[in-house]
Amino acid sequence: MATTLPGPAPSIVLCAQEHLDTLRDSFARYEREYDLRTARTASEAEQVAREVVRDGGTVALFVSDSRLPDSHVLAAFHRWRQVVPTARRLIASHWEYFLPDAADLRAGMAKGKYDGYLLMPRGVRDEEFHHAVSELLSDWSSTSANPEVVSVKIVSDDAHGLVLEIRDFLDRMGMPNRVYHPDSDVGRALHEQAGPPAEGEPGYPLVMALNRLPVRPRSVREVAAGIYGAPSEVTLERTVDLCVVGGGPAGLAASVYGASEGLSTVLVEAEAIGGQAGTSSMIRNYLGFPRGISGMRLAQRARNQALRFGTEFFTGCQVERLEPGVGGAPHRLHTSGGELAARAVVIASGVAYRKLRVEPLEHLVGRGVFYGAAMTAAREMEGQDVFVVGGGNSAGQAAVHLARFARSVTIVVRRRGLEETMSSYLIGEIAYNPRITVRPCTEVTDGGGAAHLEWLALTDSRDGSVEQVPAYGLFLLLGAAPHCDWLPESLARDPGGFVLTGRDVPQQCWLDGLPPANLATTVPGVFAVGDIRAGSMKRVAAAAGEGASVVPLVHSYLT
Repeated sequence: MATTLPGPAPSIVLCAQEHLDTLRDSFARYEREYDLRTARTASEAEQVAREVVRDGGTVALFVSDSRLPDSHVLAAFHRWRQVVPTARRLIASHWEYFLPDAADLRAGMAKGKYDGYLLMPRGVRDEEFHHAVSELLSDWSSTSANPEVVSVKIVSDDAHGLVLEIRDFLDRMGMPNRVYHPDSDVGRALHEQAGPPAEGEPGYPLVMALNRLPVRPRSVREVAAGIYGAPSEVTLERTVDLCVVGGGPAGLAASVYGASEGLSTVLVEAEAIGGQAGTSSMIRNYLGFPRGISGMRLAQRARNQALRFGTEFFTGCQVERLEPGVGGAPHRLHTSGGELAARAVVIASGVAYRKLRVEPLEHLVGRGVFYGAAMTAAREMEGQDVFVVGGGNSAGQAAVHLARFARSVTIVVRRRGLEETMSSYLIGEIAYNPRITVRPCTEVTDGGGAAHLEWLALTDSRDGSVEQVPAYGLFLLLGAAPHCDWLPESLARDPGGFVLTGRDVPQQCWLDGLPPANLATTVPGVFAVGDIRAGSMKRVAAAAGEGASVVPLVHSYLT
């Protein structure tokens, strides 16, 4: 798992016949940090990309005019993708062709054939154009195994499961990180700073975050505490207006709108900010982001927005019990390191992926078997055969992301297809990608390996046949199980454990014959939003909308 220092600068390949000089001038500002390569035909660009890879480099971005002399531009992208699957792809159409070619080309973007359609700059300082280019390069950099800017250094002598968990947490928090071998210069320097391990303390991994002293964590939460503060710091001497439990899209929206409306707001998150949405490699149908946005970037932008309005964040802190206030008294939240008192509580703790319940595979979790998208693990799948179990959007996004690295990606679903559970744009993107196949009416029933996953048994529900296949990675996105163990019995839930709100609350719990407000629960002053709420849509935009909508209800309750 250890990585080395970066090699050649990543390349940007520009391809155009008539307007190559214009395109080259437009990218002059990137020349200091990227290796700019040019080509006049699709074949020539393919050869350039192969030369870059042969020399130990990689291509970060392909940029093409909308018209090429020897190939349709989408066919060219397809060929280039075979050479460098991780590169981002951009059409910069000359102004003579931009409108005539748009109708034919834009549909291809929805299917993932390329990442952006822009007008070629007509002069200097076309910042709208360069903003889009920077976003694509930033997106590429976030999936690079060797980031240039490193916030967290990790020293490890082996592929510890804990190292993968730590890196996944850091990636979701938007903190670039790299693993170094103990014998490297960085490894020896950090070991010297940390000193010998104490009795009973593991030697590795060794983690240094934001130039603080290196530590030897036993869990991800210890890493989070080292960066964001220990759980014992959670206890506040005052009573806050609003405590939001959960840092997914719903909780982040509630904290942004709550703090911006003048409520003293605290957000408590047990894991990484962003929730399950934070693991999505690319959300293409979120309003206002025509080129899409990764779940991590969306979450971090929302977090920064909430911080600007005054929200206090406690990351890596588990809420263990909610004690409702009586007679207008504040609610008390008992966390893993202290207590919080709040006049109103918004439950946005989301859901967890259901277990596969195949015992041999449970023993391989973290060693080829992963619950969730596990974006960090995707980089470890290069050239391997990978399987994704699940039929929702999260599974589709995971498959598309994994296809940038893996030799093959197989989506395993129990239904007859993806149409009932997945968005149309993702189905189209999956159908277009030659590395992804779908196995309907199929379940994973067995698997194994020595130190790492090696094989799976796939059972066809139509005829009961079983096929054993080689597998290096298994990503399980099996639907939702709510996080509700910490909630009081007085808070009504449906048979699946999801929190009931509004008119879904049983009539015997209504007050004066009236149901609670739309997002209110059976406990006055406690509200539920997002995936944990019974009947929620299970979409990022819907969760963010509920998080924003709950704030007026909180205001009404507090007054």
